[in-house]
Amino acid sequence: MNAIARFMKEQRKRTGLTQEEFALRSGLGLRFVRELEQGKTTVRLDKVNQALAMFGYQAVPGP
Repeated sequence: MNAIARFMKEQRKRTGLTQEEFALRSGLGLRFVRELEQGKTTVRLDKVNQALAMFGYQAVPGP
């Protein structure tokens, strides 16, 4: 599992949301949330940022 996948799953669970609840609240599809948490390597960055925004974060380019 990659770092973003692990972070998202931990944050979602910390807030007490199921994947279904998180998908509804974030405006993302359930399939995307599941794939993101499983570490799928070909997810869209704009959707990753939409998910991260639920917790006040965003993915940015870095070294």
